[in-house]
Amino acid sequence: MAETAYFPRHLIVGGAMVSGILLALALHMLGAQIGLDLGGLWRSDAKDFMPAGAAIAWWLVATASFSGSYFVATLMHSAASNRIQQRLRQFLIVVAVLFLAGAGQAASVPSTAPTVSSFITGLAVLGLGAAMAFCGAYFTLRKT
Repeated sequence: MAETAYFPRHLIVGGAMVSGILLALALHMLGAQIGLDLGGLWRSDAKDFMPAGAAIAWWLVATASFSGSYFVATLMHSAASNRIQQRLRQFLIVVAVLFLAGAGQAASVPSTAPTVSSFITGLAVLGLGAAMAFCGAYFTLRKT
């Protein structure tokens, strides 16, 4: 009888975190194309209390990073024992490639925001994505 093999925990956490961070950055780039400005919270010229687009963008990035890393960690945990069908695996690879290609196209368009502001916003998205991706991967491995 063959033993069930599992990936090491640190490999699952690392892979899930990278996937969650990439998903957060991709959503940041795609959201900027449709007008969800993450840097709207730091504007001093805005007369409103808080722009709704900025709040929606922050929640979208955080939720996508958390749920993406949770989903990837679950898939990686069950992939070692061949509990994932080959067609599902291929479908997920195609979806990920198409999503990241769309984000790459969105990133190639010149930005209208100032360079320093977009750099700081990108670093904030990277930090938020990393924190939420770690939480998603950690909670996946904690329940198993």
